[in-house]
Amino acid sequence: MLPPSRRFTAPATLFLLALLFPGCSVRKVGVNVLAGAIAGGSDTYATDDDPELVAAAIPFGLKTVEGLLAETPRHEGLLLAAASGFTQYGFAFVQSEADYVEEKDLTRATELRARARKLYRRALGYGLRGLDVRHPGFEAGLRDEALREKTLAAATKADVPLLYWTGAAWGAAISLSKEDAELTADQGLVEALERRALALDERFGQGAIHDFFIAYEGGRPPAAGGSVERARNHFERAVALSSGRRAAPFVSFAETVSVGAQDRAGFEELLKRALAIDPRAVPGLTLANTVSQRRAAWLLARADELFLE
Repeated sequence: MLPPSRRFTAPATLFLLALLFPGCSVRKVGVNVLAGAIAGGSDTYATDDDPELVAAAIPFGLKTVEGLLAETPRHEGLLLAAASGFTQYGFAFVQSEADYVEEKDLTRATELRARARKLYRRALGYGLRGLDVRHPGFEAGLRDEALREKTLAAATKADVPLLYWTGAAWGAAISLSKEDAELTADQGLVEALERRALALDERFGQGAIHDFFIAYEGGRPPAAGGSVERARNHFERAVALSSGRRAAPFVSFAETVSVGAQDRAGFEELLKRALAIDPRAVPGLTLANTVSQRRAAWLLARADELFLE
């Protein structure tokens, strides 16, 4: 999935005017108008089928969001935009690129993963801030084992986007920080956030929370608490909730469960199903499907490396 799109033309002009005029009232009005416009933007990114174009445009949008947050640090919509935007940009255009170039340029791949890790940690900070704005003391309560259950129980369906993206950013940062014992120790907190989000609204993002659990359950061995059966259940729900129109669940299951089980036939079937999806059939899924299909094609090309026979 890619960041919710934002319109930056007229709002960007407002932002510049707000910065140029020193009067507090004019500045405040301009910033608040732009913040609202960006936080409630339309889906021009999500409907685009040119990932390279979007990759070039997103950094400006993210820095605009950060500039606005410097003026309105408790704006819930902007905090969500930052948490989701940095996470999705980090995965789709930085970490994935590291995977694609690693075979030819290990140094570049290492640099890209280090950058992705920093983007995820930035996203995590915004997500936790957003949850603290909605529920004062949320992060402290989450980290306190005695208060964790009560803290999570206070979250409502309206909190699901922040719960999901905060957990996604946290989990992604952990996946690239195996040497950071303090961060990896937070894995249980990531799971707690995502399980609460799933319980509140499993339909969020047409099953996106189930995507998280496909990788979480399928990417860990049973000795570490993973379960192929649970991963398969999440895969089936993700496909059902999206009516099979999202490529991501097929790619995730193939990359985690099928590779882990050395099931090449299943791996190839899943990726071919992902590639068979018309990315333009559902406009709001065009970019997400295009990015997922790029990964599917890359994985298929690497099948001989991923399977022993």
